[in-house]
Amino acid sequence: MSGFVDLHLHLLPEIDDGARSMTDALAMARTLVAAGFTVAAPSPHNRPEYAPRHLALQRLDETRAALAEAAIALELHPNAENFFLDEQLLAVAPGPEGRRLGHKGAYLLVEAPYTATLPSLLDIIFRLQVKNVIPLIAHPERCLEFERKGRAAEVVNAGALLQLDIGALIGRYGPAAKKLARTFLDQGLYEVAASDMHSPVGAEQWLPESLAALEKAVGRDGVVRLLSTNPRALLL
Repeated sequence: MSGFVDLHLHLLPEIDDGARSMTDALAMARTLVAAGFTVAAPSPHNRPEYAPRHLALQRLDETRAALAEAAIALELHPNAENFFLDEQLLAVAPGPEGRRLGHKGAYLLVEAPYTATLPSLLDIIFRLQVKNVIPLIAHPERCLEFERKGRAAEVVNAGALLQLDIGALIGRYGPAAKKLARTFLDQGLYEVAASDMHSPVGAEQWLPESLAALEKAVGRDGVVRLLSTNPRALLL
């Protein structure tokens, strides 16, 4: 298989808790390409404690240049992992500080709290849609809110999209996340899958293992849908 698209990874160096250097970034890119990825939208954390938007865009350009110089065939697009689904996100989502996926798209990669519930989640999704923003919720299988039976389906029915962290399928985040990931896959709730890679350490092993687990769960056609067809469509 080839032509995979990764919409969630922390490839840009010295910008958040991802790649610590350009050397790290290049090593991560090589691992992705070896696994069949040709396109990525690095998603630095959009949080006050991390680098601002202008610096993230600068790093994106620098990383593109470094990939070209190293002859690594990985096409990069702008993106960010926006912080939580809350009132602050609603305020910034329509503007440039709501760092959307791609150049002109409506999709916004957002993370839910890991250990807190979000009772107002459906209302937030509706209010984002009113602002012409469609949330792509990162790794719901790792978040407390989605442990509630039926919650993931409610969110998808409300118009949000869900992104699988493929490492969950091999237990990288514990048995609970692994079980939820398999459940959501079986229910057909995920729109896309992604690596959420933060470091090159161990990636040469866990990334192919995760891809193999995904194929075992959904078949070859499912892998193409989650890692190529659907994520590519979100970038348009």
